[in-house]
Amino acid sequence: MGVIVAIDAGNSKTDVVVTGTDGTVFGRARGGGFRPHAVGVEQAVDTLQSAVAEAMSDAAAELALPLDVRLFSACLANADFPVEEAELAEAIARRNRAAGDPAGYPPVRVANDTFALLRAGLSDEGEPAGVAVVCGAGINCSGLAPGGRVARFAAVGRISGDWGGGAHLAEEAVWWAARAADGRGEATALARELPAHFGLSTMPELIEALHLGRIERARRHELAPVLFAVAAAGDAVAGAIVARQADEVVALASAALDRLGLLDAAVPVVLGGGVLAARHPLLHERVMRGLAGRAPLAVPRVVTAPPVLGAALLALDHLGAPTAAYARLREHFA
Repeated sequence: MGVIVAIDAGNSKTDVVVTGTDGTVFGRARGGGFRPHAVGVEQAVDTLQSAVAEAMSDAAAELALPLDVRLFSACLANADFPVEEAELAEAIARRNRAAGDPAGYPPVRVANDTFALLRAGLSDEGEPAGVAVVCGAGINCSGLAPGGRVARFAAVGRISGDWGGGAHLAEEAVWWAARAADGRGEATALARELPAHFGLSTMPELIEALHLGRIERARRHELAPVLFAVAAAGDAVAGAIVARQADEVVALASAALDRLGLLDAAVPVVLGGGVLAARHPLLHERVMRGLAGRAPLAVPRVVTAPPVLGAALLALDHLGAPTAAYARLREHFA
């Protein structure tokens, strides 16, 4: 049985799906976050490989046959430059060499994880074109024009001009709340609600707990939903942070469309990641207004299907799969 191993690895989690070339899903697994920039390529790919091995084992048991892997399709966060994509592809191939065959490396195609969201939101017919903005733990954007021309962003933090994503929003909320509490900034309910989320009474208590590690760093992302709740209640400071996030989403999408010559084209603008998929009214409505003003013919589309669907669809594209395979795969994730 010829199969595809599709991988979507984000900052917070990794999803792996093993599917037949006919679009039938045989195995799935979930692993930890993929952060090669923080832990190194080898350790990051080892973590990813654990989920790959689990999904492949499930698929082999389901089929009761050895797996003939036709393609690894990996859409990975933090694969921001071609040199990183090449290094990661080689590392994945090495870990999946055919037993007893020194030359038996399977084909591996690596792309940034924004391309998984983009593909999941595009049609399976005709020449693909559109733009995707991911706003989850971080923020990034990619785009594709007819003929295969690509727009992408480095997305490596402030040095590449980035602003936003859940982790950044949480930090912004704490920054403004800290200044409100000590008199340097405008009053905001964030100064009360952020510490309350952790059972604390004041911002000085929260600052001390964060600084001394009594609250794990990984829990800071919990403050982004608090920010949105405070903004929805009418708080001006929280509302301004949410408004800036919306404007950044529009700026990314508009820049990608402009670079691809698609600002005046009726193409999808695919929105995904936890922050955008939640459709917080203040954020969502401002994004819709901004896109309507900058790209009036664009068709905004919030995608909530797992991005690993897009990684699998990209593999079907590469293998020239029949139409029925796309329909079967999408039905599985519907």
